[in-house]
Amino acid sequence: MARPTHAEDSRPAERAERAYAALRAAIIEGALAPGTKLGEEALAAHYGVSRTLVRSVLHRLVGDGIVDSPPGRSASVARPTIEEARNAFTVRAALERQVARLLAERRDPAALARLRSHVQAERAAWESRRATVSARLGGEFHLLLARETGNELLLRYMSEVVSRTALILSIYGRDIDQQASITEHEELLDLLEAGDADPAGALAEHHLAAVERKSLGREAENGNELLTVLARY
Repeated sequence: MARPTHAEDSRPAERAERAYAALRAAIIEGALAPGTKLGEEALAAHYGVSRTLVRSVLHRLVGDGIVDSPPGRSASVARPTIEEARNAFTVRAALERQVARLLAERRDPAALARLRSHVQAERAAWESRRATVSARLGGEFHLLLARETGNELLLRYMSEVVSRTALILSIYGRDIDQQASITEHEELLDLLEAGDADPAGALAEHHLAAVERKSLGREAENGNELLTVLARY
């Protein structure tokens, strides 16, 4: 007897959650190019959920700042301009500094252990030549930093701006030195463990400024067809 697939053996809400995670990863990793149409009917059939649930997934991605859904038009992968990209980095820099300061002041061993484990996974992905996965984990590291502050409002704002800048990097950031970025993540954790709030905040801001300088240069090539890409997620 054939083993049921994920789409067959899980509840619709779980399938919708997987759809959200898969779409978000495909967009942030640059597999789905800006402007790619996200047709509700195709997505509903692909993930085995209703169009109502697909709309809820797309609504979440709009909230993340990585999908556009103009009234009366199909949703599509967002295409931020250079000016919008710079604005996103400006907001993120202010939030990143505060997150680093809060964590350095707390010096929570359990939180720092979780952060170390995440950066180790980021480095492992890089060393095994999974560059897009390593880059995605690098963005998620900053979300984990915000989550560990325990400030839900700060996490909500960081979630949107990190998702937005991750999309920006998938479009413009082909010259980012991922290995150097991982090293700076490790250096930031050293400062957090030492409780050095000011240097930690400064490093967080410097790290993001370096990423911004290198990223806003050239746009990625067009991606593949929607369902062909999503089959890998």
